[in-house]
Amino acid sequence: MKKITGFIGLFFILAFGHVNGQLPQPDVMQVQDSTLIIQPVKHASLVLSYHQKNIYIDPSGGADLFKGTGTPNIILITDIHGDHMDIETLKALKTTNAVYVVPKAVADLLPKDLYKQELIVLNNSDKVKVGEIEITAVPMYNLPEQADSRHPKGRGNGYILTIGGKRVYISGDTEDTPEMRNLQNIDLAFVCMNLPYTMDIKQAADGVLAFKPAIVYPYHYRGQDTNQFKNFVNVVNPAIDVRLRDWYAGK
Repeated sequence: MKKITGFIGLFFILAFGHVNGQLPQPDVMQVQDSTLIIQPVKHASLVLSYHQKNIYIDPSGGADLFKGTGTPNIILITDIHGDHMDIETLKALKTTNAVYVVPKAVADLLPKDLYKQELIVLNNSDKVKVGEIEITAVPMYNLPEQADSRHPKGRGNGYILTIGGKRVYISGDTEDTPEMRNLQNIDLAFVCMNLPYTMDIKQAADGVLAFKPAIVYPYHYRGQDTNQFKNFVNVVNPAIDVRLRDWYAGK
């Protein structure tokens, strides 16, 4: 069975890379009964594929970027800003069979004709199961907490996805909040770092060192030195696998 799932994972990697040369090569992660395909797209956008189901996270930048990644079955949106909730990209994608999972602030702004299947609204700390995927909404916000923050607490969601027994954390636009630092048993994390909107690389590294994911991808990092982030993390904890990918290549 391991040989079969490994072959399937390799097939998807080759297929993705062949169809869309703009995207970084996807990674594959073994999960309980299959493989999880991890496809960086652009900035805050990525696609996770499991059991031939595709989870689009904050799809933005135009539908052409997503060629070859399969049609979405679940669309997660973290916040209302255009690099997370991109209405034009959503309109251009084939979302007929997609379940949207979003915070209320996003639901209030989404055109109703976009979600032909289902719209699930999660507040911070809410949980839902969509098919085989368990999704938990995690607070994401700026520090110090202020009413006029770019990302006030309670408006947007980070997410923890449980996929094939693995826990995957999507930070969204946040700083190293207590909720992030107190995460436990995270197998795979995508952590933002983008001044002045979220946090700098030192804050991001401190947060990662606090919750100790097995694997972490810096993403949403435009203008930041991710090699320095990797150094900050691995000097203190070399066991954390910091994976650097080019989320801005050719774009």
